[in-house]
Parts: sequence; C-alpha cells; structure tokens
Amino acid sequence: MNKFKDMYQLQKQAKQIRDKLQNTHIEAEIEGVKVVVDGQQEIIHVEISEDAMSNKKKMQDNIVKALNKAIKRSQQIGAEEMKGVMGDMGLGGLPGM
Repeated sequence: MNKFKDMYQLQKQAKQIRDKLQNTHIEAEIEGVKVVVDGQQEIIHVEISEDAMSNKKKMQDNIVKALNKAIKRSQQIGAEEMKGVMGDMGLGGLPGM
C-alpha cells in the first residue's frame, strides 16, 4: 500500500510543478529580438525592435537564437524543479538526475 501512497504523492507533486512551470516566464533577448516562454516551453510573446527588422536574415537568425536560449533555460528550470522532488522521494541518485 505504501507504493500507492508514494505514487499519489509523486503525481500530486508533478502537477504542482507543471502548474508552477506554466506560470514561470523566461525571457531571452538577442540584438533587439525578445522572446518569452513559460516553464513548459510554450512561447508566450515575441517582440522585435525596429532596428532588428532592418536585416531580415539576421532577424530570423536572432529569433531562432533567442528562442533556443529561452527554451534551454526553461528546461534547466524544469530539471531543477524535478530534481528537488526526486530528492524528496529518495530518488536523487538516479542516473541522469
């Protein structure tokens, strides 16, 4: 029965983390291109300055770079959150965690 209780607790904590990540906004800006993603890697907002629009190719590259930067940071935040839960459950020593 204890394993069922542990699984319930793990599911409850995972939902809390998902909710927290959904409300966490990560911003990245590269040369006039600003993007905002949430902790679940959903794009919230993209803003491009007038200066950044002057060179289409560079702007496109900067959009990709800014999105990748924000998503990578979002993944790091999510991993940190899960690491805390896994440690609380005594699973912190698993490979890849």
